[in-house]
Amino acid sequence: MRDSRDGGSRARSTPARRVQLRLGSRRRASILAAMEVFFLGTGTSQGVPMIACDCAVCRSDDPRNRRTRTSIHVVMGGVHVQVDASPEFREQCLRADVRQVDVFVLTHAHADHVLGMDDLRRFCDLRGFSGIPVYSTPEGIARVRAIFPYAIGDKPAFRGYPAFIVHEMPEVLDLGVGTISATLLPHGGVQVLGLVFEERATGARFVYYTDCKAVGPEARALARGAQVVVLDGLRPEPHPTHLSIPEAIEVAAAIGAPRTYLTHLTHAVDHATIEATLPDSVRLAWDGLRIEL
Repeated sequence: MRDSRDGGSRARSTPARRVQLRLGSRRRASILAAMEVFFLGTGTSQGVPMIACDCAVCRSDDPRNRRTRTSIHVVMGGVHVQVDASPEFREQCLRADVRQVDVFVLTHAHADHVLGMDDLRRFCDLRGFSGIPVYSTPEGIARVRAIFPYAIGDKPAFRGYPAFIVHEMPEVLDLGVGTISATLLPHGGVQVLGLVFEERATGARFVYYTDCKAVGPEARALARGAQVVVLDGLRPEPHPTHLSIPEAIEVAAAIGAPRTYLTHLTHAVDHATIEATLPDSVRLAWDGLRIEL
């Protein structure tokens, strides 16, 4: 993986790796369809509304101000990639009518991104009671093993259980219908996987950089040429481990994508008020948003 930390970037000491994941011919049915991205959740670790808070955003009637914890679902060439699993993952899947998960990517090991993984059990059932490939950083894999020891393996231990086939995320994961390139982004004391999806049939490129304090030169270069970029944009004020909205706007301008969406939003962000102040090419994501590339 590329390592894009504050002040620049640094290559890993091991050679770049490209891994091809064979998913079988049944995954090729929709190879000519547009890439789709479903925003299952767009909220920060406490969600919005926040427990025991009476602020205007937490009491808002605007449905865009109701935010479950952050995750996305990407369909690329008929392959369904789930990125992170929030504590509300089951409800998010029901709302978005998610019926298939072929690959799971865990960006990092924080609770709001990992704790919903047990609900992947239903998708193991739908795969003929087989395990789901799970990709993450070494720290992410260690956390999955610690939280879900009963789920590590090629097949569920019992019918109805989850099963995770864990792998370290390569620099390029080749899904046959397209690739997911990975870079490392700083997020306090941990590193987060930044992901760039590229679909072979359409050439569509989609960037997902959540939960990060900075996007260094190498990660910016990797993102250029994408039609859509998603960036962490926690709140208007600075934060020690997340991009603020002004910082995210600067990164968006440097990357230059036609469309940028901000996610991982706190209750300091009123959707209508903040979005009215943004540049034309930058919007706020919201739970239930679906885009095509």
